Amino acid sequence: MRYLSLLIAVLLFNYQSLHAQTCERILIGEVVDFHDGRPLFGAIITVEGMEESAVTDFNGKFTLKGLCDGRITLRVSHPDCENITTEVDIQGDTFERFRLEHHMEELGEVVVTESRIIKETKTAQEQLINKATLERYSGQNLGDALKELSGVSTLNTGNTIVKPVIQGLHSSRVVLMNNGVRMQDQEWGSEHAPNLDLNSISRLSVVKGSAALKYGGDAIGGIIIANPERVVLKDTLYGNIILTGATNGRGGALTSSLVKGYRSGWYAKVQGSLKRYGDFEAPNYVLSNTGVFEKGLTGAVGYRSLGFGVETFYSYYNNEIGILRASHIGNVDDLVRALNSEEPLVIRDHTYEILAPKQDVQHHLAKVNLFKRVEGLGRWNLQYDFQKNNRLEFDIRRGEDNKDRPSLDLTLTTHTLNTDFEFDANRDFNLNTGLRAMAQTNFPNPSTGVRRLIPDYDRWDLGGFVTADYRLNSSWLIEAGIRYDFTRMDAQKFYDLEDWQGEGYDVEYPEFEREVSGNQILVNPVFDYHNFSGVIGTNYSIGDYRLLLNYSMASRAPNPSELFSDGLHHSAAAIETGGLDISSEVSHKISASFEKRRGMFRFNLAPFISHINGFIQLEPRGLEQTIRGAFPVWKYRQTDANMLGIDIDVDLEYTGQLSSAHSFSYVYGEDLEREVPLMDIPAANFSNRLSYQLTGFHNLNVNLRSDYVFEQVNFPDNNFDINIIENGEQVLTTVDLSTPPPAYHLLGMDISMDFDLSPESGLRLTLIGSNLLNTEYRDYLNRQRFYADNLGRNIQLQLKFNY
Repeated sequence: MRYLSLLIAVLLFNYQSLHAQTCERILIGEVVDFHDGRPLFGAIITVEGMEESAVTDFNGKFTLKGLCDGRITLRVSHPDCENITTEVDIQGDTFERFRLEHHMEELGEVVVTESRIIKETKTAQEQLINKATLERYSGQNLGDALKELSGVSTLNTGNTIVKPVIQGLHSSRVVLMNNGVRMQDQEWGSEHAPNLDLNSISRLSVVKGSAALKYGGDAIGGIIIANPERVVLKDTLYGNIILTGATNGRGGALTSSLVKGYRSGWYAKVQGSLKRYGDFEAPNYVLSNTGVFEKGLTGAVGYRSLGFGVETFYSYYNNEIGILRASHIGNVDDLVRALNSEEPLVIRDHTYEILAPKQDVQHHLAKVNLFKRVEGLGRWNLQYDFQKNNRLEFDIRRGEDNKDRPSLDLTLTTHTLNTDFEFDANRDFNLNTGLRAMAQTNFPNPSTGVRRLIPDYDRWDLGGFVTADYRLNSSWLIEAGIRYDFTRMDAQKFYDLEDWQGEGYDVEYPEFEREVSGNQILVNPVFDYHNFSGVIGTNYSIGDYRLLLNYSMASRAPNPSELFSDGLHHSAAAIETGGLDISSEVSHKISASFEKRRGMFRFNLAPFISHINGFIQLEPRGLEQTIRGAFPVWKYRQTDANMLGIDIDVDLEYTGQLSSAHSFSYVYGEDLEREVPLMDIPAANFSNRLSYQLTGFHNLNVNLRSDYVFEQVNFPDNNFDINIIENGEQVLTTVDLSTPPPAYHLLGMDISMDFDLSPESGLRLTLIGSNLLNTEYRDYLNRQRFYADNLGRNIQLQLKFNY
């Protein structure tokens, strides 16, 4: 018994000694900003599997006591940082330094619902659309969603081909970025909708103007930046399914996504969507041959840590779109009657069949990008992307052999390499510089049997930029940048010899002539463009108020359509002609933004004024009868223009549940050469939304919306007279392609509720109604307004299942 007691005493002594040696260790640590080494106050350090935790002081220091020798796992978190989890080897008292990537407001980071969106400019107008709003438009398209923003409207060809218009400008003047890739999808056509699946993105922002020089100096209208959801770096698997059904079009949309993340930094995600609608309907008749069949698929695999990241990304998008049958007419007499008719000349029963005229567009996008952070200096980015866009346009053609034969078959192939370095180690001064190189080939398939609207061409771009911002003090920041872009266009094109000489090209461009064959001449136009762009602006904040003031100069080389168009643009139902003498546009724009950001009453006033040298516009010149029917004739012309306008946003919060939002936009454009208003400028519009939210009852959210679009009273006179046959006699009649339609008012409503199905899954039910009063109206920016009304009432039911 004495020996047993002695043994127990020895064991207890050794245990106490061991405990004293291994579980009284101290970890002294420091948490600093990865960029500039400054201490971070308020970081929380926790030991995995234990209750021990600590918070950093104003010097970024912390202390953890009572640790054992061996490896422990620490989680370091901060409200403005990317959290990290790391292992530390404790051998006696230990010191460790932890570096977090800090995202403060000074670095341009704002929080919108569940997503962090890095603002692309700090001194120009930029607006954001959150994920919840994008999901409401799951069954529609990018252009429809963008109309949520003041100053953003749409140029439509019917109801399914929707192009964004930013403060009166569109097409090649608006740059679209999809997950860091500048889209190259023949955006020059007014009826060429963006080839992007709205369901593949969760973050969308619009920069009004060319202030974000990183993406190009030619964004005279603005830049649309679409990005997918950022993957959380932890061991997780989640996804969602959204199902939308609609009464107008009698169809719907299905989209699903799945994301797998790992704490090690690896992640993978996949998303797919399908939309199918039949003929849409105006309030009083079917819009025949306006169905749509859209398919989209995206996928990505990548790795991301604090200091290094790499991602591969691929997307496929295919959209088959019917063109209103009544917009394609057999002869001039019928065309004049169609333009003057209250209803379309062709009205059929509803069908899901999509016949000619129609579009069928496929777009492939693949990219690989990587970044490397250099401690105390900044971040280096490198990206290569490949795009292939195939555009088919089908006309109404005679003969069984031509039934499935496109009238236009364009394949655009693009290779792009981007690199830039962000010097962001100094919190008060940031510098970004980079280069971009692009090689592009356009191939029009000659087997269509139709004269090529756009010729074969090769295009090369090379550009570089430098931007910087400097914070003078806590209230004042200045931003500046400069960019240079070189563009070479090398085309092979046939002209009618009579047209070539009639335009005077034989005298002005004799060096382009290659071969004459009968009444055709083959030419090889080669053009070089040197474009400079710049920006300077300031951001001044005091209390709840902020003032932004920005000047930007943007230069845009003419696109292939403006230079080379020569023939019938089938899906636009128009004959279009370009001009070899068209030069670069140069825009000078001054914009301001005065906003109150907090409190129950918030507002933003954003006026702008711009002068555009060499403004390129497409104007109607008359009607022409061809073997494929009668069509309006449009021709590109260059002039100088002034534009001015204002966007106003006001938000009111009456109670914690009841709020309202109001916006007003106005744009005026003038052709200085002819002293007349510009064409296709959106009319003034006024939007109001009343919202009620009751979070305690299944997160009930009710929104009532009112949109009033004024009549456009500023427009040029493009009417002309033409002889037609009526009752066997020739009659002179006036064709009106100018007068805008009357003002209109639309009412809409949406209701949503959330239901928990399990701790890991939930269901959101949303009911959406648009044009609830079934109002008859025509929109000035709809190129098919000459033939038919816009959409009537539409009720959508949407189910979103999160898992």
